[in-house]
Amino acid sequence: MPHSPDLAQATSWHSLLSVTILVAAGYGLTLLVFYPGVMTYDAKFVYEDIAKHTLGDWQSPVMTVLWATIDPIAPGSGSMFLLIASSYWIGFALLAFALVRRSILLAVLVPILALAPPAFAFVGIIWRDMLFATTWLLAAVIPFAAAGCSRTLRVPAQVVAIVLCALGVLLRPNALIAAPILAAYIAWPMKFSWKRVAITFVPAMVLFFLLVQLVYYAVLGATRQHPLQSIMVFDLGGISYFTEENQFPVTWNSSESALLFHGCYRPTEWDIYWRLAPCEFVMQKLEKDEKLFGTPAIENAWIRAVFRHPVAYLKHRASFMWNFMTGANLTMWVADVERPGRDVFLDRPAFVILKRIHDVLKSTPLFRAATWLLACIAVCGLAWPRRDTAEGTFAVGICGTAAVYVATFFAVGVASDFRYGYFAVLAAIGGGLASLAPPMRQARRTAP
Repeated sequence: MPHSPDLAQATSWHSLLSVTILVAAGYGLTLLVFYPGVMTYDAKFVYEDIAKHTLGDWQSPVMTVLWATIDPIAPGSGSMFLLIASSYWIGFALLAFALVRRSILLAVLVPILALAPPAFAFVGIIWRDMLFATTWLLAAVIPFAAAGCSRTLRVPAQVVAIVLCALGVLLRPNALIAAPILAAYIAWPMKFSWKRVAITFVPAMVLFFLLVQLVYYAVLGATRQHPLQSIMVFDLGGISYFTEENQFPVTWNSSESALLFHGCYRPTEWDIYWRLAPCEFVMQKLEKDEKLFGTPAIENAWIRAVFRHPVAYLKHRASFMWNFMTGANLTMWVADVERPGRDVFLDRPAFVILKRIHDVLKSTPLFRAATWLLACIAVCGLAWPRRDTAEGTFAVGICGTAAVYVATFFAVGVASDFRYGYFAVLAAIGGGLASLAPPMRQARRTAP
């Protein structure tokens, strides 16, 4: 005997209420555990630029301006934490509300998985990677949530999503390679087509590149601090190590050369040549003694080294990527930047419990970037046959974007922290759940 429409409507409202309660509880727990957020050194440098009224392009100047704008809400780390945490939970709430029309079970799983490590362990850490990840989560989820709506709602939702996609690129310029995939999904959220992506990829990437140049330097007047040359210094160090020949545009004494060829190189971070003993002499000479950092001399040396020693370059980059993907790298940040040697929130039981859970799981595949890259690739494969549905398109769009984004670190990565792959965690959770959902029209036919 079929159920009455009133009973079906009541069931729907109960489902929405259940999801709302879970999301609200998750947001409340986030505040309890993390407020006012864990300040990192990168975030501290950005926040100090606000007080100094300076803008540079080493960190994103857009993040500096955004933080300055919202800072009165909760001065210090609090305002940025609230923005990241709110974006995180709004993104997952919209995903849950979209899935509740397809599967109550999957909708309930959304806030539950949002509370699971490693996703939840990072939501209170103030890094631009967290802001970037939650921004792109929203950019992907909004068109999916609006997919079944009228054009008057769907088009504004797509506009908002494109703005968020562009904001992500402004936060992380290396994301411009992955951004065309996300933008194509936003433009066509009901059917994923590689032909559309291929046709629009290069024009979209050029537009995103021009957007960065326009906003950073023409609009905001950011000082050029040459972050790209940090990649080149790292590569020159790696190629020098693998060839045992100096690739830098300077000469070294015998002890410096010995360190450069045998003692300095590690495929973990470029900071080895910048500020870590005993190899900080590299940047000391390039930046302060010879004043070559920021000049074409570094770029010319990099081009020569890569073209003369492509195998050494690929060995260096492969070593870095392997470490980034599989190494026991920096994960959850807990150090108190204002009181070195101490951890934050030692008097907060909820945070201490989360840290203990993190410490137990840190050595597991959950905290390896490769796990989430492979998860995104697997979701794309699972959802590909359904790429002509909203669910399949969302899964392929968000996970395909995340996979390409993480892969870009093969060429541009200068540090191996897990946070650089954090967007893939959110993408795998969201895309994975959507890939398991029945089409909305099917869910309506079979609804009790």
